[in-house]
Amino acid sequence: MTPTGNTLLRQRLSVPYEFPVVFTRAAFAPSNPLLADTVNRFGENRRHRVMVCLDSGAAGSWPKAEAGIRQYFKTHRKVMELAGRIEIIGGGERSKRDLTAVTRLIRLMAARNLDRQSVVLVIGGGSILDTAGLAASLVHRGLRVIRMPTTVVGQNDVGVGVKNGIDLFGTKNFLGTFAPPFAVINDFGFLDRLPDREWIAGISEAFKVAMIKDRRFFKFLCDNATRLRGRDRTAMEKLVVDCARLHLEHIRTGGDPFETGSARPLDFGHWSAHQLEVMSRYRLRHGEAVAIGIALDSFYAMRKGLIPETTFNTLIKGLEESGLPIWHRLLNQKDQSGKLALLTGLTRFQEHLGGPLTITLPGPIGRRIEIHSMDSALIQEGIAYLAARSR
Repeated sequence: MTPTGNTLLRQRLSVPYEFPVVFTRAAFAPSNPLLADTVNRFGENRRHRVMVCLDSGAAGSWPKAEAGIRQYFKTHRKVMELAGRIEIIGGGERSKRDLTAVTRLIRLMAARNLDRQSVVLVIGGGSILDTAGLAASLVHRGLRVIRMPTTVVGQNDVGVGVKNGIDLFGTKNFLGTFAPPFAVINDFGFLDRLPDREWIAGISEAFKVAMIKDRRFFKFLCDNATRLRGRDRTAMEKLVVDCARLHLEHIRTGGDPFETGSARPLDFGHWSAHQLEVMSRYRLRHGEAVAIGIALDSFYAMRKGLIPETTFNTLIKGLEESGLPIWHRLLNQKDQSGKLALLTGLTRFQEHLGGPLTITLPGPIGRRIEIHSMDSALIQEGIAYLAARSR
């Protein structure tokens, strides 16, 4: 007993967690054992029940998708079996605007008697990964989730992280959990089927992480911007692998994988990007909003003397040559009090993490600098510059 009569029992837990991130092609070719081996990566001597959630967009671009998946399970029936029919889930941000999709998936998981050693295989873009991942993390306090991202931003960013969430009350990712996946399988073949807009949108996350983490990767992106826009397969595969690697390294070594602090370095450019997505009612793709966000914050960093003008111009040229936007009319939208509506994003960004406002800006390429306040007049100056540049 302490002098005050309180009893103190200190407890500290350390739980190692490992999950593979694998890059491949033709993951559902019956001769490719990767998925079956991943489902059974603990070497358990039984058949694993797998519930498959398939993004409607991916299904629409993949001829005979359901038949291909069923054939794969038939070929590898010794280690895996379908838990019910393949569920087609509506994709895009619309699927994560409320609890409708999450509740439906939870009911399906209950009806199919999934247990903690069952697997939920999620095939689709970032929104489906978020929605199905949240549902699976809540059932029995967490089912095994294998993510199979089908978009660039899914493969190089969202799919390799340790969190998921949905949007509520006009706030991006208001409701969510930290739940590392059981495994991630990135099939480059899905990228070949993407429309140009989706192909290009995911490039912005690579520019984001390169600016604050890796000078050589930044140079690669700028040197190969037109190749990336032109759907050069080799350039895109390198972008996806290197971008995913940098995200994984930060999560593993950054000291705060579950974001208990006030800083979120991998969200450079995201305070305004998330707000733009909400203001546009998600007509802006996440990657498009991020491109605008990193352009705006990089202008701010330049004016504050954190990066030279040459670096800023190189970034803007790289974004433009990649086909990414650097401006949108919503940047100038005012609220009822006459202030920039965009600035609400700063408040929401701070509320999400708590503590002092902490914004990550680029320093010398490959490094980051954190600031705790932003000058609204300088933000307005950046918006005006980007508007003029975009014209």
